Amino acid sequence: MSYGMLTHEKIFRKVINIVTIIVLYILLLAIIVGMFNVFQNIGLVWLKKGGFSQVVYSVLTIFVLIDFFKAFADYQVHERIRLTYVTDATILIVLREITVLIYSHEFETETLLVFAALLLVLGIVRGIAVRFPASGNVNVKSLEMDRKSGEE
Repeated sequence: MSYGMLTHEKIFRKVINIVTIIVLYILLLAIIVGMFNVFQNIGLVWLKKGGFSQVVYSVLTIFVLIDFFKAFADYQVHERIRLTYVTDATILIVLREITVLIYSHEFETETLLVFAALLLVLGIVRGIAVRFPASGNVNVKSLEMDRKSGEE
């Protein structure tokens, strides 16, 4: 019996919708600021006052932000998080950290091996996610109805 009252589910969906929209705008602003940072770093490299590693780091950071933006935008539309977007962002974060370690010349072999193992696992997870994609939205209520109809 619904008399136009807001249910908990509607309230939760509305709050999540508002939060994801705010996060999308924050990510968009971060991408724009990141692009200005890239141009600033390119200018410093051009003037021989900065390192090329900072440009690479800034560009990889923008790619991470773009992947997070894609994940939130996809969630806004489909109300689910795709594993491929999350693994892509994580792979980019690991690659960014490897790049920083290599350019700074402050890395140990064990650290690089751990990052390599992590990249291997993330690549396998991403490959499995692409090979066996989720089968759309699964509605809990429809699963309960299917279970109840099977009991009768």
